[in-house]
Amino acid sequence: MPLVQLSNPVLVALDIAAWAVIHSASGYVVHRLPVRRLQRDGWLFAPRRFERDGHFYSQVLRIRRWKDRLPEAGALFAGGISKRQLPDASAGGLPRFAVETRRAELGHWLAIAPAPLFALWNPVAIAVVMVVYAVAVNAPFIAIQRYNRIRVGRVGRLSASRSRSPARRRNERGTSGTSIP
Repeated sequence: MPLVQLSNPVLVALDIAAWAVIHSASGYVVHRLPVRRLQRDGWLFAPRRFERDGHFYSQVLRIRRWKDRLPEAGALFAGGISKRQLPDASAGGLPRFAVETRRAELGHWLAIAPAPLFALWNPVAIAVVMVVYAVAVNAPFIAIQRYNRIRVGRVGRLSASRSRSPARRRNERGTSGTSIP
């Protein structure tokens, strides 16, 4: 039972306005976070076992087929960075891209968090629909950010291993650098 009784047209208008404020505010809040707060994978951003180094997203969700069809609003606020392409090397390239994926993921988690508050003015069934809406709208964006961050990490590890000298790589394999046919 809602705490406030409102007519259906008012409920619809209030729900739409509330979602507009929630999505805008969560985006703005994360936009204002300093880069240093998003440089590491904390508990929320840490890779999970089920993700299997991105295979969950690429094989199960087939994310490559649909991820580019969703809107990208990283550059919506002044000074923001779009995640449609990697920032240039002078901006930190891959590490900066990983920061922006964390920023976007956090924004979408923050947009889901207030969904239960819709029970304050909506009937129970509509409040449940609002929670389902919040998850359904934000989960694909969270998946994209997690998938992209895993890919960036993989590319970073690969480029780091390639940047090591060939002699060092041979020594790591347990060879002396000479080849025996």
